[in-house]
Amino acid sequence: MPASTSDILPEDGTAGTLVGRVWRYGHKGGMPDGPSVVVVRADGVHDITAAAPTVADLCNAPDPVALARNTAGDRLGTLKDLLSDLLAPIDLQAIKAAGVTFAVSLLERLIEEHAKGDPARAEQVRKELNQIIGADVSTIKPGSPEAEALKKTLLARGAWSPYLEVGIGPYAEIFTKAPAMAAVGYGAEIGIRSDSDWNNPEPEVTLIVNARAKIVGATLGNDVNLRDIEGRSALLLGQAKDNNASCAIGPFIRLFDSTFSLDDVRQAKVELEVTGPDQFRLRGTSDLSKISRDPTELVAHAMGSTHQYPDGMALMTGTLFAPTEQRKPGGAGFTHMVGDLVSIRSPKLGALTNRVNHCDKIPPWTFGVAALMRNLAARGLLG
Repeated sequence: MPASTSDILPEDGTAGTLVGRVWRYGHKGGMPDGPSVVVVRADGVHDITAAAPTVADLCNAPDPVALARNTAGDRLGTLKDLLSDLLAPIDLQAIKAAGVTFAVSLLERLIEEHAKGDPARAEQVRKELNQIIGADVSTIKPGSPEAEALKKTLLARGAWSPYLEVGIGPYAEIFTKAPAMAAVGYGAEIGIRSDSDWNNPEPEVTLIVNARAKIVGATLGNDVNLRDIEGRSALLLGQAKDNNASCAIGPFIRLFDSTFSLDDVRQAKVELEVTGPDQFRLRGTSDLSKISRDPTELVAHAMGSTHQYPDGMALMTGTLFAPTEQRKPGGAGFTHMVGDLVSIRSPKLGALTNRVNHCDKIPPWTFGVAALMRNLAARGLLG
């Protein structure tokens, strides 16, 4: 984990409006412990749960920034004091994800599909697909006449795929990554299945969207993917994506204010570093400016007249990063090992760091929406 709190914060420290959640202990008057909504300021971490019982309430407020900045709250201590108590900075929001939003990720999904989840065949399939497609899909706008023309060509050659349908077709791939309350935060273990032999992290900017489909801020996310399982069949997406602790979000939501805007999101660079117990080190970068659909377009596909989320949503935007480096001599590419330390960083959003373990070795998820409501009621925080 980072050696100092400056490593977890954005490059401009606490200049922005940073909100999150911590597990609070030692309540006054014998109140039970529980999750608290906090604001990270220069003088420490302040609990504002009395004004916003949930992060969803905060994001749905008429002016989330004013509520966060103008509520004094209870000072809980320094960020260093509370690092081990950090939770994912979302709670009741639906956790959604957009897939195949970059040309590179489109190619990698095609490779998974054609290799039938076998990493040993990945490199050969990669060469074959480059020859078959015969076009730079990064230059093609999804849903455009050019995309439709390429679709007809590939259909005639028997090379069309569900991944091409969402990669260059008119509809984006939007799926539920995990149930509300299931995400883990900074410092938590993140899970892979023990029966997966080809998997990787997916470092992504995660949009925070309120109930009115307005993007109010952003954070980082790790959309862990089991490539071998999804590659066997796209219908196994749930098995590949939604497992215990397989979704990490954090460290904090940075709300849009005078220091941070949607244009900063559009230009965001996301860096990834994986350090393994075998001394293997993997580095990569995802550049949101190369995304095939604008963040606002992704939100419109996920939320609108046909999809409503009264508690808002967290929408992972996809990644340009798809590791192909050999981890072992004679191996078949990158896959996680138990003990890998995964750090995702972006200058305006800070760093999200987690250590990999098997899903069935990580404590099971037990604190859901009903538990949260009972807890807030017992603490007298529900009006």
